[in-house]
Amino acid sequence: MTTRSFGEPIARLEDPRLLTGQGRFLDDIGHHALAAAFVRSPHAHARITGIDVTDVVGVEGLVAIFTHEDLDGRAGEPLPLLIPHETLTHGRTGYALAKDEVNHVGEPIVMVVATDRYVAEDVCARIVVTYDFLPPVVGIEAARDGELLVHDDVPGNVSARMVQSRGDAAAAIDAAPHVLELDLDIERSASTPLEGKGVHARWDADDASLRVYTSTQASTSVRAALAARLELPPDRVEVIAPDVGGGFGVKIVHPWPEEVMVPWAAIRLGREVKWTEDRREHFVGATHERGQLQHVRVGFDDDGILLGLDVTVWHDNGAYTPYGIIVPIITTTQLLGPYKPGAYRAEFFSLYTNTVSVTPYRGAGRPQGCFAMERTMDAIAAYLGLDRTVVRERNFIRPDEMPYDHGLIFQDGRPLIYDSGDYPATLDKLKKLVGWDEFEAFRADARAAGRRVGIGMACYVEGTGVGPYEGGWVKVETDGSIVAATGLTTQGQGHKTVFAQVVASELGVPVERVSVTTGDTRRFGYAVGTFASRAAVMSGNALASAARKVRDKALRIAGEALEADPRDLEIVDGVVRVIGSPGGAPGASIPLATVAVLANPLRYAFDREAERATQFGGPVDFSKPPVAEGESPGLEDTGFYSPPRSTFANGMHAAVVETDPETAEITILRYCVVHDCGTLINPRLVEGQIHGGVAQGVGGALYERMVYDDAGQLLNASFMDFLMPYSTEVPVIETDHLETPSPLNPLGIKGAGEAGVIPGSAVLASAISDAEGFAITRMPISPSDLFSLRLAQES
Repeated sequence: MTTRSFGEPIARLEDPRLLTGQGRFLDDIGHHALAAAFVRSPHAHARITGIDVTDVVGVEGLVAIFTHEDLDGRAGEPLPLLIPHETLTHGRTGYALAKDEVNHVGEPIVMVVATDRYVAEDVCARIVVTYDFLPPVVGIEAARDGELLVHDDVPGNVSARMVQSRGDAAAAIDAAPHVLELDLDIERSASTPLEGKGVHARWDADDASLRVYTSTQASTSVRAALAARLELPPDRVEVIAPDVGGGFGVKIVHPWPEEVMVPWAAIRLGREVKWTEDRREHFVGATHERGQLQHVRVGFDDDGILLGLDVTVWHDNGAYTPYGIIVPIITTTQLLGPYKPGAYRAEFFSLYTNTVSVTPYRGAGRPQGCFAMERTMDAIAAYLGLDRTVVRERNFIRPDEMPYDHGLIFQDGRPLIYDSGDYPATLDKLKKLVGWDEFEAFRADARAAGRRVGIGMACYVEGTGVGPYEGGWVKVETDGSIVAATGLTTQGQGHKTVFAQVVASELGVPVERVSVTTGDTRRFGYAVGTFASRAAVMSGNALASAARKVRDKALRIAGEALEADPRDLEIVDGVVRVIGSPGGAPGASIPLATVAVLANPLRYAFDREAERATQFGGPVDFSKPPVAEGESPGLEDTGFYSPPRSTFANGMHAAVVETDPETAEITILRYCVVHDCGTLINPRLVEGQIHGGVAQGVGGALYERMVYDDAGQLLNASFMDFLMPYSTEVPVIETDHLETPSPLNPLGIKGAGEAGVIPGSAVLASAISDAEGFAITRMPISPSDLFSLRLAQES
């Protein structure tokens, strides 16, 4: 690799187009399409007894009304349970349109199609749905009691119970010199991306093909789901993810009810149909995350070394389980962080409630697990009177113990084996970055000024790059430009930049010559999706594989043209040359663009450059066919990467906070991050990912909570009431990096997308506890919450 771009902090290639208003999002498509709107349940739990549409018959602009009774074939079956698991004994999913019963506010019941959205919404308001009300189950405690049921055929509201263990945790804890128990609570939140969901569908009756644009994190998966649900051959379905204004996990679910209904209606009506989600619909109809109750029992010795750990988690999975039980599996395995727990047992119960379904949100169960483990480490330190960093360091897995096998099964169904990391080195960097050892002097000065400050820290390990695979395609065009494609989608992470850097470095060309397409099944049909911090690991290595194949072929062709051994050639700035020769030396170099021309033997000369590839364009070896056996025309190839198991990134955060003695207002004074995601493709983009994650972590710790009343009504379903941090609430983030390359993939990279958010609640709880002098066990925490805790402590 001679043209350096891999590892460089170059600016995002996507930004000029997006910042000048040239983005193409879902709502920029299909301006002349029919518009869809949905009648959604205003009740959390009820049987549907009737749907009366008599008041809308003859409304000008109304095209069609659909209920579940209209859905034929597989379209009328329950939506798929995407990730089955042997312990998910009572998995349940809803329908594209509710059949007989609704189980949360916002569940779609009727679809209206009209000439515009205004008419569609007006018609929805005039349709009368009657109900027999059923008692709702709201909150984990109510679900755990089991007195009322969400689904009549699910005993105790338990969709799944799972236990994983290593050693005899109960015996180890009972025999330990010291034992502590903690009860912890993480409340429900949601990712609320800038752009909600949206779908546009077009049916071509002439060739029986369907094209769907959707704001998704998994275009190829949507394609497969729609082909199955609408009973179409997969090659007749195209799914394209245009620019997507954020995903954060909520758009990994597929197909949504609307993703089935909009294409279904387009086929039935023979017209383009479009739906874009409004913000109220997103709050009550898209998915949430985070809600868990946790009980921790831990045994340890006089030095704070863990001897046994037993954790029970009650997880709120909402009304349905479309994405299985991935979130609580991640919680109970990633909870271990960088530590050796001694004997370990984790049990979780995934419970139904009459609220919006729960699926992964950036972090996907890890923030809850990190909160449990880091609150436990702080509790041990407080009990023994030890420095919190000392207790952590004594329990770290050491670099010479890598790979480290925890003896558990991770979310990908493969062993939980950490591949790499240097946790002591990360801690050392963090302490220096935040000034941990100097903080007491700062505290004393603040106290003298009447201020109350505290410092906290939290560690995490993040499983990234989960399989099963991703692919990539690379082609050198005859003008010297490079086009590349991968099937996974992008939602603002800068994929097109980092993938261009990978390809450019492998091919020895300037990064500006590489253009990358993502999320378009027309360009690349085999993919899994964007989630679990996997894009760089999976598609990065797949594109590198494809580019290496193209490079090898280019050197072979150039060697024939230059009458040189391919092993003596290199590619520099898009020119193939003999190693050590001056650039452009006669007879010693050939442009990569020309090699692309020669790679495609031609009969016809379309331009002067193409003459070189025709049968009379130059010397020919008549003993060989124009296209060698096993070769294909053109300078292009495809590569796939399938990992043996997940890679594990890691990091540590520290925060300094101030809590107002009178108002209990919480202010973050400093926020420091040390992160290890293996080899860095682009440090600038990694820092951007960390900054965005920290912003969401701050939101989850101090502001964001979904508040339901006892009737299952979401009380804060708008940005008037659902609080998120503004830029004024997000602190300046100080970062440092450690690079311990992963041995599991050729590029040595590990994922970075979720790192910033994982320890947010844990680190801020630690800092607030340090400032206040009592433990914080429930997040998020508001000034009102903190004020109430102070009163409880005083009493």
